[in-house]
Amino acid sequence: MNRLTRNIITELTNDIRARGSESSPKPLIIKGERNFSAGADLNEIHTLSGPEAYAFSALGQALMDAIASYPAPIFAAIEGHCMGGGLDVALACQRRIAAPSATFGHRGAALGLITGWGGTQRLPRLIGKGRALELLVAAEKVTARRALQIGLVDAIANDPAAEAIRLIEDLRNTASV
Repeated sequence: MNRLTRNIITELTNDIRARGSESSPKPLIIKGERNFSAGADLNEIHTLSGPEAYAFSALGQALMDAIASYPAPIFAAIEGHCMGGGLDVALACQRRIAAPSATFGHRGAALGLITGWGGTQRLPRLIGKGRALELLVAAEKVTARRALQIGLVDAIANDPAAEAIRLIEDLRNTASV
């Protein structure tokens, strides 16, 4: 399910920052195997004390900031579940491409949780306040087709990673003209 543990978040943040500090940063694609990400590891969260939970929130925010401020486009190639913190990762990316079977949601409200990684800010900016409330407060899940209709994703493709590669190549070809 590609859960976002403290170790995974730290590794992703460090990798993105390192790539962003290269002399000529290249576009990136973030994807998972079978599922984009089901979000934070709830078993790990359950064990955190108050200060540890605050630090975990700051860790996730640092990842989202690293993605959002990366000097070249970052594409989210989304298959399977894209939930909670995984959706926050996708929202921080510049482009989102979904497989037809992808499912999106911020299910935290159903569990008594709310995102601390910027989803409450990025989601309304992307799809509007009303639709964002459906996802955040009502813990609604949406299909890829619905995500495209409301502007949550930019495109649907059978192979989202291949489509992201095609779009990156288009960017390179346009830049060289």
